[in-house]
Amino acid sequence: MNFTIPQELLDLREKTRAFIAEQVIPMETDPRLTAHGPSEALRQELLDKARRAGLLCPHASREMGGAGLSHFAKAIVFEEAGYSPLGPIALNIHAPDEGNIHLMDEVATAAQKDRWLRPLVSGRIRSCFAMTEPAPGAGSDPSMMQTVAVRDGDHYVINGRKWLITGADGAGFAIIMARMEDGSATMFLADMNTPGIIHERQLKTLDSCFAGGHSILRFENVRIPATDVLGEIGKGFRYAQVRLAPARLTHCMRWLGAARRAHDIACDYARTRDSFGKTLGEHQGVGFMLADNQMALHSTRLAIWHCAWVLDEGGRGNVESSMTKVLSAEALWHVVDRCVQILGGRGVTGETVVERIFRDIRPFRIYDGPSEVHRMSLAKKILEGHKEFSR
Repeated sequence: MNFTIPQELLDLREKTRAFIAEQVIPMETDPRLTAHGPSEALRQELLDKARRAGLLCPHASREMGGAGLSHFAKAIVFEEAGYSPLGPIALNIHAPDEGNIHLMDEVATAAQKDRWLRPLVSGRIRSCFAMTEPAPGAGSDPSMMQTVAVRDGDHYVINGRKWLITGADGAGFAIIMARMEDGSATMFLADMNTPGIIHERQLKTLDSCFAGGHSILRFENVRIPATDVLGEIGKGFRYAQVRLAPARLTHCMRWLGAARRAHDIACDYARTRDSFGKTLGEHQGVGFMLADNQMALHSTRLAIWHCAWVLDEGGRGNVESSMTKVLSAEALWHVVDRCVQILGGRGVTGETVVERIFRDIRPFRIYDGPSEVHRMSLAKKILEGHKEFSR
């Protein structure tokens, strides 16, 4: 493994860092930032800034208008973008669009790419990924999927209900996972204004960083042409892994930047706030928390880089992404929690962005698979003597 960062990537990192500091962070107090993410007007303004800076959608393929970054290069750039809650929105690398762009780049037809992927990469539209369902439907266990698709001539008719669908409100199209009559799953592409797609409501959630928030969707006899099947019939679960392994990793990259921001703010406070005759940082309890934070950020970054290397070398990365997701989610949560503690009263107010990062990062331990589910999967592979643990 060679983790030497080439000069052109170092330059891109500095360019992204300066862009976030100078053009994105000043907009964090914009009143158009709501409890359900930035308004469409604010999103478009941020995209325009990134477009002028030459930083828009760097992960997309060159064919689609992106920079075609490797997974390792994404790790460098996405961390810098994550330094602001608005950074991923500005660069158009936020969830779920980032994962959907990767998936469609891999499996969509040329016609599907022209119709949906190109405008998604350019930022003209957003998307959502409709897989998770309320109980007793699919959550961490996708085999429990209740949404069904039935063939009817040249169409498929979809019925079901989805929830916690990020970005559904205001999305231009959806990737819908549905169960077939034989028990397999298939992905379908559909414009959100397709008859029968019903946006029930937005959910009130802890986080506020995702454009469109999180919603409940209902599908009532939604007719989708067979030409709008994404990939092949019956391969939905396989395509979900194509999407989720890299998407778990990019979550880790972005949240690493957010946790680093919280740590930087806590360090500045610990250097300047006096208490009991010396600065906070000189008190061993606070100093140790800062040291633990620094080690957690370092080890998380190395885990991300290793997983990115595996993917860049052609590995599937499922085991590595599971381990990295748990390591990152747990470690970065504790980093931000310690930052709140160090800041004391300031930490629980909106006087700094740390309180917001605290709320935004807590769900990371749940979405894209709760830590416990990944541990369960890893334990099974360990007991089976999975070859990826013998490297």
